Amino acid sequence: MRVFVTGATGYIGSAIVRELLAAGHQVLGLARSDASATALTTAGAAVHRGSLDDFDSLRSGATAADGVIHTAFNNISENTDFAAACQADLRAVEAIGTALAGYGKPFVITSGTLMLAQLGRLATEEDTPDPAVPRIASEIAALALAERGVRSSVVRLAPSVHGEGDKAGFIPILIGIARAKGVSAFVGAGSNRWPAVHRHDAARLFRLAAESAPAGSRLHGVGEEGIPFREIAEAIGHQLKLPVVSVAAGDAGAHFGFLSAFVAFDNPTSSALTRQRLGWLPQGPGLIADIEQGHYFNHER
Repeated sequence: MRVFVTGATGYIGSAIVRELLAAGHQVLGLARSDASATALTTAGAAVHRGSLDDFDSLRSGATAADGVIHTAFNNISENTDFAAACQADLRAVEAIGTALAGYGKPFVITSGTLMLAQLGRLATEEDTPDPAVPRIASEIAALALAERGVRSSVVRLAPSVHGEGDKAGFIPILIGIARAKGVSAFVGAGSNRWPAVHRHDAARLFRLAAESAPAGSRLHGVGEEGIPFREIAEAIGHQLKLPVVSVAAGDAGAHFGFLSAFVAFDNPTSSALTRQRLGWLPQGPGLIADIEQGHYFNHER
C-alpha cells in the first residue's frame, strides 16, 4: 500500500513512516521545506511538497495514494492559538476527505484522549466528547466520511506519547518548568491520572489502523490507562534532584503557565477495544520507566 502521511517528519509522523516502510508499505510524505524533503528521502520515503493550508496539495497527495495517515497539527505551546489550530486541522481533514470519497481507501486521523477528561470514570473508545470541545469537529468530520465510501478511523493519542526524541511534548515542557522553578510540582494531591503510550507503540497502531481498521472506528493509543500525576512529578524531580511539591489549584496558572489547563485533568483511558479490534499489543517501556532512563534530561529547553 502507498500511504500519504502528513506530519511525516514530526516526532510521531517520522516513527509512523519508519513503521510503514519496515512493514513493506510505500510512503509519500508531505514536506513544506527542503529540510523535511531531505529527511523523507533519507528515510526512504517519496516526497510530496505542500502544507496543511495548501488544500490542492493535500487533495493531490491523497489521490496519489492508497490511503492517508494525517498526523500534522500545530504543537501545543504558549504561542499556539488552539482554536485556530483546530480549525486548520478540520479544513485539512475536509480537503483530504473530499479526495478520498467513494474509493474505499483508509483515512486515519489523529485526536487526543484529553477530550474525554473529567468523565469521572475510565474512558473508552465508545465515548464521545462534548461537541463544544474544539478538536472534536475533526473527529466528527472524519468519521462521517465512512458514509461517503472512506474507511475512516480516529486514533486518540494519550497526552504523553513518550520516547527518545521527544522534545516538544508535555514531558519536556514539564521538565523545563521544573528547571525554571526549582521544584517539580503537581496540583493538589496529584492523584489525577494521565494515560501514556510509547512512541513506537503509537506508530504501530497507526499502521494497523491503515491496514485494517473498520470504517468509522475510534481507536485509543493508550499503553497505560492512567499514571497519577504525582508519580510523573516525582520521577522528574528525582532525575533533576529537585524537591517535589504540591501546588494549590489557584496557583497552578502562575506555576505551570499555559500548561495549567491540562495538568490537573483526570483522564484514565482504556484501549481494550482497540487491542481487541486490531490485535494491538503495546510493548514499549512505561512512562515512568522511560523518564528514569534519562534521555529526556540530555538537553536544555
